[in-house]
Amino acid sequence: MSKKRESTDLDAESRVSGSGEVEAAPGTAKETIKTVIYAVLIAFMVRTFAYEPFNIPSGSMKPTLLVGDYLFVSKFSYGFSHYSLPFSPDIFSGRILSGEPERGDVAVFKQPRDNKTDYIKRIVGLPGDTIQVVGGILQINGEPVKREKIEERPERNSMGFPTNVTEYVETLPNGRRHLIWEVADNLRLDNTPAFKVPEGHYFGMGDNRDNSQDSRVIGFIPAENLIGRAEFLFFSHDGSARIWEIWKWPSAIRFGRLGDGIG
Repeated sequence: MSKKRESTDLDAESRVSGSGEVEAAPGTAKETIKTVIYAVLIAFMVRTFAYEPFNIPSGSMKPTLLVGDYLFVSKFSYGFSHYSLPFSPDIFSGRILSGEPERGDVAVFKQPRDNKTDYIKRIVGLPGDTIQVVGGILQINGEPVKREKIEERPERNSMGFPTNVTEYVETLPNGRRHLIWEVADNLRLDNTPAFKVPEGHYFGMGDNRDNSQDSRVIGFIPAENLIGRAEFLFFSHDGSARIWEIWKWPSAIRFGRLGDGIG
């Protein structure tokens, strides 16, 4: 009797095919599909309302962010607009649960000229501010922003040619400090007219001041175009290893940058 009960119990859990392989019990495939669907929905919700990953394709935010950096952006920091949703469907206007960027935040936004391309810049001008660059020095509401020289260092420009940059620590009026690079103080974007930031807009600049297409060129950033605030790096590589060159990965990954906060 015990052997018969044992066989019955086994049959209740699985069936054995003629080849000796165990077949999945009824409902297992259904549970797997449900698990996958739940995982996709959770990932969608996290990406839409919490954190979204971005990567850095250009050097406009050097030395804060490097080409090959991968970072998480908090979507909830500034509230949500239709640009917060995948594919940016134009289903509502304005922002929901709106939050205000602080001066010095590194923010991701839709470029205001095409409302499609993702840009990342540092917010230096708030609504009502007057922003100007004079002799390479940022001025906010008529006051020069303090900058302290750190060092001169060799670099390569956007065309790959060698150049020299000067690294400064810039201190914004609210006390936020960050590094910037300047090639010189008399280049095209080093002397600008005064920009009066309108209500509902912001002024963003790249930390690589002479190699950045920012609000000096593309104009003010509408609040609706904000995606979120850059928070921390989760991966970084220097581009020296292709995806299939596994043996080169250890030397290509910038381990010292992993987990770094962005400020």
